[in-house]
Amino acid sequence: MATYFIGDIQGCYSELRALLAQADFCPNKDQLWVAGDMVARGPHSLETVQYLMSLGDSVKAVLGNHDLHLLSVIHGIKPEKKQDLLSPLLSSPTLNKIVDWLRHQPLLQKLPNEEVYMSHAGISPQWTIDDAIACAKFAEKRLRSANLTKWLTRMYGEMPNDWREVDSRTDKFRFTINAFTRMRYCNSDLTLEFACKRSPQDAPEDIKPWYLLSTETLNKSQWIFGHWAALMGHCPVPNAFALDTGCVWGGELTMLRWEDKRYFVEPAHKKQR
Repeated sequence: MATYFIGDIQGCYSELRALLAQADFCPNKDQLWVAGDMVARGPHSLETVQYLMSLGDSVKAVLGNHDLHLLSVIHGIKPEKKQDLLSPLLSSPTLNKIVDWLRHQPLLQKLPNEEVYMSHAGISPQWTIDDAIACAKFAEKRLRSANLTKWLTRMYGEMPNDWREVDSRTDKFRFTINAFTRMRYCNSDLTLEFACKRSPQDAPEDIKPWYLLSTETLNKSQWIFGHWAALMGHCPVPNAFALDTGCVWGGELTMLRWEDKRYFVEPAHKKQR
């Protein structure tokens, strides 16, 4: 059995299937761990989600910001964006099954018997691992509840960006979603910073990538994340593995086989939009 971690697919279905064939992925004995953002911007979000669903227990996914935004579009909270190319998915007769599958995906996954974690964006430097686990369970419970629409509405916003200022369930939910799915940089006081999406060498000096500030966590665990295409898979911290290499933007789809740390890469195919 092999364990494969894959970065943001974002509807790049043909690249996904080519990458799995390249690695001889076998769903009967291997596992595919998906670091979020399964949908949006690529041409085949519907096919991507349907395929991942068909793999059953062979898939271990986490939710990304685009996956959560899709749920908001479906529930009428946000308008559909033309550039997200979600119309085939939104008009699919299997939409209800897709919604049910997505809302039951976690925000945080842990590899059994190892201190290896996967979330879409990383872990807040203000959290311990126990904090992250507890917050993930808190938010997941609400995404799976009968009040999904209410909580999706409360998800949007950038405040509070300081864990020390969280004083309500709404604050806790929003901070948790932002930390797990939107974070790239943090300020010097470890608060979340959302304005900058550039690579670290082009970022202002007063902000730092989250993984440079989460030293205590990364000294005793390993973290798999996506979300940050500008990194193009380059992360200077040994225990942090960046897997978003911008396939949907013409880059590559990247997958890591955990057992031997071998990377598999599939260049972006010409998109038919």
